[in-house]
Amino acid sequence: MVRILGISGSLRRGSHNASLLRAAAKLLPSGVELEIYDGVRELPPYDPDLDGDAAPVAVVRLRAAIAAADGVLIATPEYNGSIPGVLKNALDWASRPFPDNALRGKPVAVVGASTGLFGAVWAQAETRKVLGVVGADVIEHELPVGQADTAFAADGALVADEQRAVLAELVGVLVARAGASQQQAVPAGTA
Repeated sequence: MVRILGISGSLRRGSHNASLLRAAAKLLPSGVELEIYDGVRELPPYDPDLDGDAAPVAVVRLRAAIAAADGVLIATPEYNGSIPGVLKNALDWASRPFPDNALRGKPVAVVGASTGLFGAVWAQAETRKVLGVVGADVIEHELPVGQADTAFAADGALVADEQRAVLAELVGVLVARAGASQQQAVPAGTA
């Protein structure tokens, strides 16, 4: 079983980015599951004085969820041309301890939805940049879902065929990399 952790950069109850994660989950092949992480709201602002052996429980939970996943799919809105503060904060916590953090070498893909025309392309690029600095295995593809308030069908799927196809392709690349890294993590003779 390949496990993908979905993280939304939006806290909004009706988040289009959470919808995008659910749409991605519908495109996964059998033997792959996507769990949407629900603890971003509980993370305190990053503070090195709080980090270390006695990190806050919410931080320990985030790091454990990332470490247990074979890959990560992040869906981000765009706030003022960049990454939402809550997502950047989660990435700051997940990036520690550096360099041996839970994201190091982990396959990660970034998608984004916004109600504007551009589908959070700047936030996606900034998120990929941060992930690269952290040491994640960043998939350099994007999926901008603009006008997200009309982009999803009643069943949760993306309305546009092209966007569904791009999401399926991106998720396929993530799953392939996650499966490959899962195989590398299994010591020879124990599979």
